[in-house]
Amino acid sequence: MKRTVYSILILASMVLIGQWAFKNFNFNFNHSIGQPLDSLNGVIVYYNGGVGNITERNLTNTGYNLGLKYQCVEFVKRYYYEYLNHEMPDSYGNAKDFFDSQVVDGDENESRALIQFTNPSSAKPSTDDLVIFGGTIMNRYGHVAIISNVSENEIEIIQQNPGPFAESREMIALINTNGKWSIDDDRVLGWLRKV
Repeated sequence: MKRTVYSILILASMVLIGQWAFKNFNFNFNHSIGQPLDSLNGVIVYYNGGVGNITERNLTNTGYNLGLKYQCVEFVKRYYYEYLNHEMPDSYGNAKDFFDSQVVDGDENESRALIQFTNPSSAKPSTDDLVIFGGTIMNRYGHVAIISNVSENEIEIIQQNPGPFAESREMIALINTNGKWSIDDDRVLGWLRKV
């Protein structure tokens, strides 16, 4: 019995160490951390390696916090700052924290100074909207991306730090049922929009 318990503990330890290493180190030797991968309206998406890799905080010359290089939050905040000339009143927080569950669909999310829509919503997602993904067992911080294109039945998102082997662009189905628009991913909490 003790041997079985020890074997299980050793196996569990190895899995946890492997998971930690995969999140924090770059195992994709085709890219180096900080390498430009893509861009939207002149704002660059950089490669981050493992999703948990952190290099340094990115601040503007006025001290506004853009986030940790090259995390997903840093890209979307840099995009909103550089392309949309927008600073969020609350410039800190994890990706999932961009969505405030207390805000009613179509009302202002005051901490981000953006209009918030729930998934599903009566408002159709639009280009430049932020899409907020909730946390998971593997990623408790959530994820955030920008909608780069919208059609009648899908959206394209552009993202930074989706994982060492994932693409910077991803297509997700968009469904309209009885006048409600839904981004077809259970992790999507909603989207935010500058008005």
